[in-house]
Amino acid sequence: MQRPEAWPRPHPGEGTAAAQIGGPAPPTRAGEPSGLRIQEPSLYTIKAVFILDNDGQRLLAKYYDDTFPSMKEQMIFEKNVFNKTSRTESEIAFFGGMTIIYKSSIDLFLYVVGSSSENELMLMSVLTCLFDSLSHILRKNVEKRWLLENMDGAFLVLDEIVDGGVILECDPQQVIQKVNFRTDDSGLTEQSVTQVLQSAKEQIKWSLLK
Repeated sequence: MQRPEAWPRPHPGEGTAAAQIGGPAPPTRAGEPSGLRIQEPSLYTIKAVFILDNDGQRLLAKYYDDTFPSMKEQMIFEKNVFNKTSRTESEIAFFGGMTIIYKSSIDLFLYVVGSSSENELMLMSVLTCLFDSLSHILRKNVEKRWLLENMDGAFLVLDEIVDGGVILECDPQQVIQKVNFRTDDSGLTEQSVTQVLQSAKEQIKWSLLK
């Protein structure tokens, strides 16, 4: 019976030299093969979604982590992003260690923000779903005037797409169906009223701080 061949042994000092060349190996977890470190996937894909007008002023915004904990920091970030993207034809930007996907429509700029390691196609699918859903509820008039008049619907659309930074839906048809289901004949729910009032309070607070 033929004996199986053994794996070749490294020469003395070979493993030590390799470690010195590559630097110290990262610590491994129990049961994890030596030298292999797999990054754990995260459901929290979206850091922020916001819509600005053609002057860079906020119309709608939601932040899903504490990267920018204060209103002032958020507004500064939005202004910097606007200055970087408003005069370019691209749809993607990298700023402050984040990936930003954006789209302009008449007098609006729509932004979806993720970390630098996020899949750009996933972020783009969120932006596309947001734009197509807004286009439906605004009757294809995705511009500042109609957005302001339908802000309650815009908040509902965003909540159906992203919740707490987790992507829930990327199909605009499904989003519209869920929004229609949540709204009554008046077109305004208690939740959407609360969101609009909170947004208005934040805008007033920021204007007083100027």
